[in-house]
Amino acid sequence: MTTGKDDSPPAPVTGHACIQAYLATLDNSPGVYRMLDAQARVLYVGKARNLRARVSSYARPTGHSPRIQRMIAATASMMFLTTNTETEALLLEQNLIKQLKPRYNVLLRDDKSFPNILIAKDHPFPQIRKHRGARRDKGAYFGPFASAAAVNRTLNQLQKVFLLRNCPDSTFEGRTRPCLLYQIRRCSAPCVGLISERDYANSVRDAERFLSGRSTGIQEELARQMQEASAALEFERAAALRDRIRALTEVQGSQSINPRTVDEADVIALHMEGGQACVQVFFIRAHQNWGNQDFYPRISDDMSPAEVMEGFLGQFYDNKELPRQIILSDAIENADLMSAALTRKAGRKVDLVVPMRGEKAELVAGALRNARESLARRMAEHATQARLLRGLAEAFDLGTPPKRIEVYDNSHIQGTNAVGAMIVAGPEGFRKSSYRKFNIKGDDLAPGDDFAMMKEVLTRRFARLLKEDPDRHGDQWPDLLLIDGGAGQVSAVAGIMEGFGLSDIPVIGVAKGIDRNAGKEEFHRPGRPPFALRHNDPVLYFIQRLRDEAHRFAIGTHRAKRARAVGATPLDEIPGIGAGRKRALLAHFGSAKAVSRAAVADLKAVDGISDALAETIHAFFHDRG
Repeated sequence: MTTGKDDSPPAPVTGHACIQAYLATLDNSPGVYRMLDAQARVLYVGKARNLRARVSSYARPTGHSPRIQRMIAATASMMFLTTNTETEALLLEQNLIKQLKPRYNVLLRDDKSFPNILIAKDHPFPQIRKHRGARRDKGAYFGPFASAAAVNRTLNQLQKVFLLRNCPDSTFEGRTRPCLLYQIRRCSAPCVGLISERDYANSVRDAERFLSGRSTGIQEELARQMQEASAALEFERAAALRDRIRALTEVQGSQSINPRTVDEADVIALHMEGGQACVQVFFIRAHQNWGNQDFYPRISDDMSPAEVMEGFLGQFYDNKELPRQIILSDAIENADLMSAALTRKAGRKVDLVVPMRGEKAELVAGALRNARESLARRMAEHATQARLLRGLAEAFDLGTPPKRIEVYDNSHIQGTNAVGAMIVAGPEGFRKSSYRKFNIKGDDLAPGDDFAMMKEVLTRRFARLLKEDPDRHGDQWPDLLLIDGGAGQVSAVAGIMEGFGLSDIPVIGVAKGIDRNAGKEEFHRPGRPPFALRHNDPVLYFIQRLRDEAHRFAIGTHRAKRARAVGATPLDEIPGIGAGRKRALLAHFGSAKAVSRAAVADLKAVDGISDALAETIHAFFHDRG
């Protein structure tokens, strides 16, 4: 007997009614709110000076842009965190946006760190080198530079001018005669005593003065020394000093924009067009341009320049050194709040400036021109990429152009140091932040068994993906797999995917033709005959680029693993033996084999090896079953 009663759970309340229900629980505190959909995915993260007032604005049914209307309609729940101040709310908001990557926020997707120049101060003859990451080493840091290329270019010229060493301490200590850098006048050879500690310290001081923007006196001093050498008929020394002055001039000339009135600032310019944005950042330090970098945050059509710029600033400076001044092309709504948040993060005053005239306005105009040109190039590249993805979909009957292509390859030498590699491509080209490498772990694999290696890689990849996102809602799921191999490889991969219940993801094998020449590739799909594309088809070239990039990444990963294995010794397995003690042992005994034969008394004689550690080393080699 049926009662007509519906026992199914009620549909979740979404939209304005859902948001309205939270108002009774909120007060006027500042804080951060999150809007979530029915699957508990975060749609949006926002801050508020007054949480109740801000949330009530979303509860109104009118007055919203189409983007906000879509966001409200999808909202099924909300989360709140109160803070003591609105500044704290701003900092928390930006941290959560970077962590959660909500769909409706401005999102800075490229969050790289920037390199610095470090003059290390933990040695009597300091080393000058490139440094990236936390500033833990003792020394003087100069930066940030926009790229490794900008640092390398500057380091190259600084070596010509100041003749500072760039070799690591272990190399320095082991030299008995000058290296090639001394021969080509890039180093003063302190390792073999060809310069005194005092004179080398003067060179270090001059390098620091130059990197701090005080180079005029250095050029004058070098010119005076050159004249003295010439008057004393020391023509070779005079020529060397002339070359150093020329190199110093080249450094200054290569920096293209050297503002007179701006000592330390980041110049940030935003250009928006066609629903896309480019943010160009110029780094000005010590009155010198230390390069520029472009960024492409994810935005929506209805976002204002003020909203995009504010979102970019909060995320960009989350983990970076702050300058004393940030020069902007567009004003932001909460400039005082952002300045206070950045000042708190830096521990000193940080000013936000939107210049209208003068040299700062000229710097912004130059950065804005770069942003406009960069975005135009990117949009042209995306149009080409979109055509290629459409062509790929048509060639392989995919239905829709793929948004995420994963390409897999293996690399090894007769089965040793085997690695698997995965690269990712999509509408924006190669997504290098999504590349993954896999150290092949299977102990029972036959040397060179590519089928077994591919099975291990794909099993690890998709087992983890299913664990992290079983409902396949995220953007980490591929629309297409490209495999380097023929029918056998494709059949094996198809079996693996079927075992995971993922047979709906297309698999294509790329195999060389009969004569194994590029351009004669054959393509394999499960259950279909192989076929080829015409030799001048742009889609063929596109697939070749994908395969070659996967091969390049796999080879590079394999070589790095092999290099680590070549430098490995049994000493690496001994507890308490780090890089320094390993170097000391090898320098004292000459080889790991000699260390293994040494008596406890001999081991104790090595600098840095305590009595207890000597016993541990001896036991490691002599008490093993």
